[in-house]
Amino acid sequence: MDDLTETISTPPSALDGQPIEVLERDGVRYTILGTAHVSKASADAVQELIETGSFDAVAIELDKNRYTSISNPNAIAQLDLFQVIRQGRAGMIAANLALSAFQQRIAEQFDIEPGAEMRVAIKAAKDASLPLLLVDRDIGVTLRRVYRSVPWWQRFMLMGGIIGSLFSNEKISEEDIEKLKSGDMLEATFTEFAESSEKLYTPLIAERDAYMAAKLREETAQGDTPRYQNVLVVIGAGHLKGLSEKLKTEEGVPSQIRAELETVPKASFWPKLIPWLIVAVIVVGFIIGFQRSPELGFQLLGDWFLINAILAGSGAAIALAHPLTVVGTFFAAPFTSLNPLIGAGFVAAGLELWLRRPSVGDFSSLRKDITEIKGWWKNRVARTLLVFFLATLGSALGTYLAGFRIFGRLFG
Repeated sequence: MDDLTETISTPPSALDGQPIEVLERDGVRYTILGTAHVSKASADAVQELIETGSFDAVAIELDKNRYTSISNPNAIAQLDLFQVIRQGRAGMIAANLALSAFQQRIAEQFDIEPGAEMRVAIKAAKDASLPLLLVDRDIGVTLRRVYRSVPWWQRFMLMGGIIGSLFSNEKISEEDIEKLKSGDMLEATFTEFAESSEKLYTPLIAERDAYMAAKLREETAQGDTPRYQNVLVVIGAGHLKGLSEKLKTEEGVPSQIRAELETVPKASFWPKLIPWLIVAVIVVGFIIGFQRSPELGFQLLGDWFLINAILAGSGAAIALAHPLTVVGTFFAAPFTSLNPLIGAGFVAAGLELWLRRPSVGDFSSLRKDITEIKGWWKNRVARTLLVFFLATLGSALGTYLAGFRIFGRLFG
């Protein structure tokens, strides 16, 4: 311990000016290094601290999925896109791609590899045969808690911002880079929203501070004798203050705190009911039309079919889906719009995957392709997601426009 204290108090150049806090809790000494995700100096500091040999474990600000992404860049090739879409995880994949695209744009514009300090920590811990502790909360849980923490109208803004960032080719500003040097990658990616809403800041930053503190306590605890005595904690500088305070003051059982912060609030009942109410209203409209006259009833069915089919098919066409996918979406949309359990986007994506299965090369080049707008139409993985989202959007617009058309004929 004395050697470590001396190393930190009289640091070599790699540690000069780096934010470091040392604290003790429950017999464990935590050396918390606040890093900049776009700084080579931070990576050098991580390397130098681990090489002191003063630690018996290294903890990093990653969850299992992001660790896999860093340690195995080809892991995305193992995704079953059909299952991802079927399970309703397409939006989550889009959010992850937004983060990846943002990181790639930084790398290309500033010749800096975001997260280099995490890669160094992983490799150096492995070389030194030190246990590696993944202490951050799963990014999927964080984003779902973000989504559920805001009112429905702000969710559209959030999703719009994520989708917008996917297609953005704007240069990263120096101001954004400075924020990354003292902040958090997730916060920086969605900074436009996080800065303006405490409800977004809490799950993005504050909750993760509490989660990482609980996870550290849980990982190091082992009865009366702690499992580890000297732990190096590598986190973004934006978490340094919050994590330190939580480690000093947080009470309660760590596993219970962690479990609570991993719980996703239940969705409201009404959003699930609304699609069925819309279907019920449309069906009632058909019944009223046929009661008035068979001719009117068939007119209403024709309106419903054509408006839904054209808009959903157009969405698939705009995504440059396979011609058979466009045709299949055209004919499927009027029927899927009457069944909230099966969406037109799901059918369209399934057809596209069947007709144009992505190759290993598509997965390998995905991270680079999505940094350019044209890459979304060139890469089969990205294009499948486009087909899903645009066909879904077209079908949703078709449902509302056809509904207004039907009731305009009935009561106009």
